[in-house]
Amino acid sequence: MIKIIAVLCSLSSPADCREQIVTTSDFADVSVQSCLMGMPQLAEWMKQHPAERLAAWRCVVGSQNSRGA
Repeated sequence: MIKIIAVLCSLSSPADCREQIVTTSDFADVSVQSCLMGMPQLAEWMKQHPAERLAAWRCVVGSQNSRGA
């Protein structure tokens, strides 16, 4: 399983950032290569969450959970 964990910051409070699992390979066609190249799925997810800014992301293989940023 490949998870994409994004660091998201609130546009209304830029210092308020958190990590969130954006997608996993259980639900989307995610490969390590596509994850590392910027993931079109991540861009689509961000379109659906306009109140947040993407500060960073990482690819995680396995069952690691997200944590506070």
